[in-house]
Amino acid sequence: MGIQSEIIRLKKKKNITILSHNYQKGEIQDIADFVGDSLELAKMARGIESSKILFAGVRFMAETAKILSPEKRVILPVIEAGCEMADMVDIEALKRMKSKNPKAAVVAYVNTTAEVKALSDICCTSANAVKIVNSLTEDEIIFLPDKNLAAFVQRQTSKKIIPYNGWCYVHDQINENDISRAREKYPNAILFIHPEARERIQLMADYVLSTGGMVKKAGELGDEEFIVGTEEGMIYRLKRLYPEKKFYALRDKPALRCVNMKKTRIEDIKIALKEESPEITLDSSVIESAGRAIERMLKLS
Repeated sequence: MGIQSEIIRLKKKKNITILSHNYQKGEIQDIADFVGDSLELAKMARGIESSKILFAGVRFMAETAKILSPEKRVILPVIEAGCEMADMVDIEALKRMKSKNPKAAVVAYVNTTAEVKALSDICCTSANAVKIVNSLTEDEIIFLPDKNLAAFVQRQTSKKIIPYNGWCYVHDQINENDISRAREKYPNAILFIHPEARERIQLMADYVLSTGGMVKKAGELGDEEFIVGTEEGMIYRLKRLYPEKKFYALRDKPALRCVNMKKTRIEDIKIALKEESPEITLDSSVIESAGRAIERMLKLS
């Protein structure tokens, strides 16, 4: 029996639902019950009937699933699969920002730790950040941790955005030469860029979209060729959904690759299913406070 067949057998036997982010390897996406972006997976985690979830992603995603379904067991196959951007937020620095800007609402990107979410008023994803910010009554917004997504939001709101100085190392490395080379190589292709890229890169795109937005827009447009300016795993998802269309990586060498996302191997999935561990655990007070911020987002989404 091949490893994928063994995983499918195990998850059915143990009634464990596998959620996979768009950035996971193709072979992992293939054995998942659901594949999506952060917002899609957050909604899915709350709604599934299974009492056990295996999250093929990074720690903050698994924490979000646990916060939304504290009664469920949430398994993260590689417990050290973190997120550099999420880890950039210093709790004491955030408290100082809140003290300095007492009238500001705190909007935490879902790419944050559970502790940061617990100190925030509401969460957002790259798909709904503008909608979330514009829904708030406050005129000032502390936005964390991604300064590039903050710039994207600022262009679409009259509110004052106070950004935290964080960034995604994968998207922040995209430069003008990458855009120029891709445009020259694929002159007929539509360019998608993720809003975690720098502002000047966003302004060079045809569309600035979350990964879920890329899936939707690729299906809506009649165009047949697309340059995908995000982590390389997204190419597999798009090709699988739209085999009649062509999708090109913005950059091949070096590829846009999230090291933490790629820490999870299909062998780790199998082991985690067998052992039903490592399991995500969070303090009940953190779950309660962070849960309010996430639930508030979901109601507006």
